[in-house]
Amino acid sequence: MVVSARNLRSLRKCQQSNCQNETRELINHFSTAMPIVSRPKWELRLTNHTIRALIRSGRLEDARNMFDKLKQRDIITWNSMIMGYTQRLEVVTAQNLFDQMPERDVVTWNLMISCYMSSRRTEYIEYARYLFDQMPRRDVISWNTMISGYAKIGQIDEALRLFYCMPEKNVVSWNAAISGLLQNGDVKAGIELFKRMPERDAASFSVLVSGLVQNGKLDAAANVLYDFQTSGDTIIDLVYAYNTLIVGYGQKGMIKEARCLFDQIPCYTSKGRSFGRNIVSWNSMIMCYVKAGYIKSARKLFDRMVEKDTVSWNTMISAYVHTSNMKEASKLLTKMPNPDIFSWNLIVSGYAQGGNLGLAYKYFQRIPKKTCVSWNSIIAGCEKNADYEGAIRLFVQMQLERVKPDKHTLSSLLGVCAESIDLHLGMQIHQLVAKSVLPDVPLNNSLITMYAKCGAIVEARSIFDKMKFHKDVISWNAMIGGSGGRRPFPVQIHGLRIWY
Repeated sequence: MVVSARNLRSLRKCQQSNCQNETRELINHFSTAMPIVSRPKWELRLTNHTIRALIRSGRLEDARNMFDKLKQRDIITWNSMIMGYTQRLEVVTAQNLFDQMPERDVVTWNLMISCYMSSRRTEYIEYARYLFDQMPRRDVISWNTMISGYAKIGQIDEALRLFYCMPEKNVVSWNAAISGLLQNGDVKAGIELFKRMPERDAASFSVLVSGLVQNGKLDAAANVLYDFQTSGDTIIDLVYAYNTLIVGYGQKGMIKEARCLFDQIPCYTSKGRSFGRNIVSWNSMIMCYVKAGYIKSARKLFDRMVEKDTVSWNTMISAYVHTSNMKEASKLLTKMPNPDIFSWNLIVSGYAQGGNLGLAYKYFQRIPKKTCVSWNSIIAGCEKNADYEGAIRLFVQMQLERVKPDKHTLSSLLGVCAESIDLHLGMQIHQLVAKSVLPDVPLNNSLITMYAKCGAIVEARSIFDKMKFHKDVISWNAMIGGSGGRRPFPVQIHGLRIWY
């Protein structure tokens, strides 16, 4: 294969324009056709780009195969592979490559330290510190990685000690220290450090506001934004910080404060720079209204949106579904440009839980690509509305389409067996539970209820006893209730077969 600088430009162009299919074709072409011989420097550059592209596309094994076949590698080649394993937190493999490297630069050391710190395991944190102390030369990234790592695991004293020892700090260093203080609940020290910053960026305000919100200091966060907005200082994009505080107010039910903040989000346009309310701002405020039950206010804001995304549509559809206004929910689904699986599942679940199984099944049939959640929605609706035969038929169809059931599917089916007193089918579902999922408390409760209502008290007691200390009030009630002497409700599905 003849490789030229033109190939390198083609690969870069595809990556920059996010042309995934074209990038994948080029990667496949280069990784399979490239001769494994000593390469000139420009050809090694192409190899490095290909390896990095493979890693970015999630094909780490292919990148490693290509790496292992190379007769010529440079430090970028090695660093690329270590970065790939670091992103996957494959610490041992990354360390092995690190140990094999003929030479290392500061990027190599930083990658390995980051890998250790990201694992958050005590022994690896110690290894990270050992490497940090052994580094022949450190840069600001080395220090910031250690500070951030210590802060995230709660060792804020060690993080601050390194912060104050730094020969040179940048805004990221300050942000990491402030974030660490706030994560560990020291609000006063976090605010004081923020005030001492020689310079701030948008991330500084986002870190402070987010930390204050997490600590329940919403008014303090609002004051930070208000003081900066009225100070006339350098223009900084604070939209992310505003959005964070809006969500915080919404979680506390402080809807008036959230709306006031939403209306105050600054808008700025000058010299090629612009920022203001973005789609996240609108979605956050709409979600605040929805959670508080102010559906009309949410809809007014939704209708004012110039640009809506999938989250916007699904938030409003969900609001109508949860208030049983399926007419408006289905209207929005019809208007929605590109409904996703979550949109369809909301409508199916809404109609099914509301007792309109006909419309639920109609929309279920229209879903382009059904997921397990789609099947669960319609099956659970059948169970709730006593359409036991319909639930079992849907389960048979689900198996025919080779969709693997989950705990929710099996729990609904056990409910069907319990209500229809079908012990034989219930035992088949139990075998499927044992082979396909790890039972949790709710699923075990469903099994106990099924066996108890079907009169199989010995089997119910066996499951009850195995739960040991994980029983809840439902577990006890199911056992105490027993079978109740109910007569079976016949459910006959000819040719029923359950695949395990």
